[in-house]
Amino acid sequence: MSVLKNRRGLSKLEFYHNARKMRREITMLTLRDFGIHSRGKQFKEDTGSQQPEGFYDELVAEFSKNVRLLLWNMMWNITAGNTIYPVNEAELRERRLYQDRTIIACEQLHQEILYCEDVIPVKTSVFMPYY
Repeated sequence: MSVLKNRRGLSKLEFYHNARKMRREITMLTLRDFGIHSRGKQFKEDTGSQQPEGFYDELVAEFSKNVRLLLWNMMWNITAGNTIYPVNEAELRERRLYQDRTIIACEQLHQEILYCEDVIPVKTSVFMPYY
């Protein structure tokens, strides 16, 4: 059961503030290339990879783009769901749909981070605060 819109108090929206903070911090991490200091040829030599030179730069760019897109999607769904104040069953279902999409975006972000750890030499401790 929900409270009427005109009788609602202000909520702390802790989930929203935490999501914004996480988005900001992970975005800054992607802009710093996930904390990896190797570049191009050094990456190839350090890991013994058979990949062509520049492979590392393409991967970091791809992961950065994917992670930022998932973060955007997560925030978009949080905002959309939080703007609906359900007064009927259809609005309740629509709000729940946005909440489900937010949960999906969070899981997709988690999987992308795990894959990033598997493919490029990023320290696991860099992502630990977000698990």
